[in-house]
Amino acid sequence: MASPQAAALDQLFDSFVATLTAKPDMGLDELREMLEKCGDVAAEPGGVDYFEVDAAGTPCLWAVPKGCAEDRVLLSFHGGGCVTGSRYSHRKLFAHIAKAVGCRALILDYGRAPERQFPSQVDEGLAVYRWLLAQGVAPAHVATVGDSAGGNLCTSVVLAARDKDVPLPAAVMPLSPWYDMEATAPSFETNAGKDRLIARDLSLNMSAMYLGETSPRDPLANPLHADFRGFPPTYLQVGGFETILDDATRTAEHMRAAGVDVKCDVFPEMQHVFQFMAGRAPEADDAIARLAAWVRPKLGLD
Repeated sequence: MASPQAAALDQLFDSFVATLTAKPDMGLDELREMLEKCGDVAAEPGGVDYFEVDAAGTPCLWAVPKGCAEDRVLLSFHGGGCVTGSRYSHRKLFAHIAKAVGCRALILDYGRAPERQFPSQVDEGLAVYRWLLAQGVAPAHVATVGDSAGGNLCTSVVLAARDKDVPLPAAVMPLSPWYDMEATAPSFETNAGKDRLIARDLSLNMSAMYLGETSPRDPLANPLHADFRGFPPTYLQVGGFETILDDATRTAEHMRAAGVDVKCDVFPEMQHVFQFMAGRAPEADDAIARLAAWVRPKLGLD
């Protein structure tokens, strides 16, 4: 059974849905401002410094835990359908993960759709990864992480790096990844009424803004159609109540068939990106502790 503290995310998502229902013509700026509140449900991690940086033309935020290994980096991609979200909305989430791992996090503020459409976000992410390597950070000391659309990007940027013969990071950690641009997951039906935020129409509207004229089966937009041969070890986490649950489980099966070292944990009764509740809900803290225990040896920290 979900903890009482986990209800905070239910209430936040319910407030989003109620506001959208009352204002179906809500403008994009107002929608973005509303969804910035996702970061409010996390506790301040404490003991973390933040520094703004321009990385290959992309505004980013360093989250640097006190006493961390500064030569190890989590390349962090925020969620929001590639339409909403920012380095600030996700600051606390990625800082909690970085603190648990014991390294820095570089949080990208990539250009959002519909102003910037696919493959802009993938290209931008790859440019930031190249910039990071040019700073002297070894690829074996980098892991990518992201939630929802950021889970897609932390995967597709690594696919793009492999296709361009760029040295690959040590690990990939997608959280509640949004992969399927066609919203074909059976979990849209099986978890209807359980997911407090994402319905098929919302997923398709976001993907239309993100993709523009691009095919929804482009493998760098929809990793369900990607070739994962040679892909780094990957750890996916997803909530059991999510409508996009099957995005994670189907991709994990796809990766496993390609020979990838892959782990996929489904957290019962959890909502989309339940890790947002870091420092407040035990399920979020457990998930982050599992991420840290899994990735630390891959970054050479154990």
